[in-house]
Amino acid sequence: MWDQRYAEPELAYGSEPNDFLRAMAVHIPPGPVLCLAEGQGRNAVWLAEQGREVTALDASPVGMERARDLARVRGVPLETTVADLATWEGPLGHWAGIVAIFAHFPAPVRERVHRAIPGWLRPGGVLIVEAYRPEQLDRGTGGPRDPKLLYSVEQLGIDFGGLAIERLEPVDRDVHEGRYHTGSGAVVQCLARRR
Repeated sequence: MWDQRYAEPELAYGSEPNDFLRAMAVHIPPGPVLCLAEGQGRNAVWLAEQGREVTALDASPVGMERARDLARVRGVPLETTVADLATWEGPLGHWAGIVAIFAHFPAPVRERVHRAIPGWLRPGGVLIVEAYRPEQLDRGTGGPRDPKLLYSVEQLGIDFGGLAIERLEPVDRDVHEGRYHTGSGAVVQCLARRR
């Protein structure tokens, strides 16, 4: 599905970064940043434009090719990694920032990845997450149609309880990110830091 979506002529989620990431990126300390489930690279490329050293990771080789294309057009360096997060072993204590924007995983993958994130961050490193909540199902404006793939505030609080959570809240906001995320969105936003 993802290779097919990412092969469409128009970028599926646009070329501009996520609004929450744009507002929160200032909290990421100096050092390398990892963008999980990064699709076609819009967030990773924007971070690279801010002078960050960025690795975009996604299971779709088509998505990562489109990310490299976008980075070339914007004239910024970008490392890309094609990997399945169900098995990927990230380097421990390496990342100053980890970004997961609309990175919706099935429960076993979510548990594995969310459990691993604190170890992937270096001390002081920051996690930025925005994802759809279950209330999004009634809106039809984007996101997974399977309620098991949606995240609640309570679930993320449990998943990232080992981090210092600086912001974790439900937000209703307009999301205008390409043709697949357009309109009123029920999201959860999280900013957390490794102690």
